[in-house]
Amino acid sequence: MRIFALIFAILFSCNTFSQDAVPLSNALQAPVSDQLKAELIGSPVFIQIFKSERTLELYAKVGNQFRLLNRFNICKFSGGLGPKRVQGDFKSPEGFYTIGASQLHPDSHYYRAINLGFPNQYDKANGYNGNYLMIHGDCVSIGCYAMTNSGIDQIFKYVTAAFNNGQAQIEVNIYPFRMTDDNMRRYAGSQYINFWKQLKPGYDYFEKYKQPPMIAVMNNQYIVNGQSNGTTAPRGNPFQTTTPSASKTFLAFTQTK
Repeated sequence: MRIFALIFAILFSCNTFSQDAVPLSNALQAPVSDQLKAELIGSPVFIQIFKSERTLELYAKVGNQFRLLNRFNICKFSGGLGPKRVQGDFKSPEGFYTIGASQLHPDSHYYRAINLGFPNQYDKANGYNGNYLMIHGDCVSIGCYAMTNSGIDQIFKYVTAAFNNGQAQIEVNIYPFRMTDDNMRRYAGSQYINFWKQLKPGYDYFEKYKQPPMIAVMNNQYIVNGQSNGTTAPRGNPFQTTTPSASKTFLAFTQTK
């Protein structure tokens, strides 16, 4: 009887999570309080995505650091781990992306959508191609990151408010998994490991400083804060300076996916 009672308790506790809730590991940062969440609407924001964990993390700036607002379950992504390379491979992107206000689509066919801007500078340098890669609602995906409608509503609210309040661009860092040393060893035999080594310094930097890393592309590789795979990049490293334009007053964009 005790065993049956224990199983019932576990099943019941699992069902108490909302569809968007992500169970919190002791090693992960806890979200800010609900009161502070309300006060942070309009603050600069930052987004991280972890494919393997099916998690999108939304952050807002508090003082000189970015604090976690919420974690959202990703309903679906496609193509498994690894970067998107060609149109039709059904892969969801990995890497460092930047969005501007013109990339928001509140009237998307998939409820609401945020265009990731694939291919970015790195993707183009490596000959990758594709388009209309999004974070969107409706819980269906081929190459995109599909959220629940309630999840994308919350994300859209903070992203829109940040643009309205003057943030010119929002960084979206997309990783195959949480890039801990243990996970890097676990996936050391992957065909994508050299690409993932380019991403890890960005993950490590945010973990340490709670600030988005500075990203550039040189010699067809990502350069994170002036370093490539832990070594200093060549002098004169051209950090990305071109940013999508954004007005302080958000326009009701009607473009659809």
